[in-house]
Amino acid sequence: MLEVRDELAVTAPLADAVEWTSETAWSLYRLPFNDLLFKAQSIHRRHFDPNRVQLSKLLNIKTGGCPEDCGYCSQSSHHSTGLAASKLMDVEKVVAEARKAKAGGATRYCMGAAWRNPKPRDMDAIVEMVGAVKALELETCMTLGMLDRDQSDRLSAAGLDYYNHNIDTSARYYPQVTSTRNFADRLDTLENVRQSGMKVCCGGILGMGEEETDRVEMLVTLANLAEPPESVPINMLIPIAGTPLAEAAPIAPIEFVRIVALARIMMPKSYVRLSAGRSAMTDEMQALCFFAGANSIFVGDTLLTAGNPEDEADRKLFQRLGLQAI
Repeated sequence: MLEVRDELAVTAPLADAVEWTSETAWSLYRLPFNDLLFKAQSIHRRHFDPNRVQLSKLLNIKTGGCPEDCGYCSQSSHHSTGLAASKLMDVEKVVAEARKAKAGGATRYCMGAAWRNPKPRDMDAIVEMVGAVKALELETCMTLGMLDRDQSDRLSAAGLDYYNHNIDTSARYYPQVTSTRNFADRLDTLENVRQSGMKVCCGGILGMGEEETDRVEMLVTLANLAEPPESVPINMLIPIAGTPLAEAAPIAPIEFVRIVALARIMMPKSYVRLSAGRSAMTDEMQALCFFAGANSIFVGDTLLTAGNPEDEADRKLFQRLGLQAI
């Protein structure tokens, strides 16, 4: 046991290291599975209660019609998924849904709109939503596409806690996912969000045909930002008919858990969010993800337009695992 502990100690840099290298991250990722999970769980316990998981709720406040061509997305106007576009929801309806989420135990409320970027005509309503949901004493998050600095400043002034803008995958593989924006565009929005004083929610999607090295490189990019994201959602692709990735081969469960563990090690103080794809995971796979350091899930039977485990299934899983909601 001493040899394993010593090996783990010299394999990874200190949690406050200035920069992660691809080589160091890959060497961690390829550790024997038990060693990797042991290290991830040990780090997790230094910063979080290992038996507490944050419950978040995600509401789609504007569906479909997005001009981006992301290969995984049912809401892209480039794909024939049968999803009808809608207008931005009324503020009152968003707040009513937020009240339901809070009553169901959620402490974090996320609002997503299928846009390339919000238009000026939408900003007043968006700002009003933020203020109204904040008044319910919920942690707030939005994902609205790319933001310029003025837009991020307005959201910050309204009290938005987090802004979600995933980089999806590595810089190398990103052009295989979408052609209507580039990787640098994603990083520019993250910088605008950070400079405006909001917290960053940023992660990726696994199972889009990328290589294992792309998944590791995605985490290297995130961990080496001037400030790592406080929230790191790890999504498993939900193949959707009519999208270019509808026939993508599913990621192996062990490979998925390895990335969760690596995210916990590389970003020890961040919430690692087990996000899309839970409906396709067994209870045992989810349990491994929690042991690897995931400490947030989305609740409710839908996640934007895709299915999500029902609340009763989550309640039973938490009871079996001895987990409690934050």
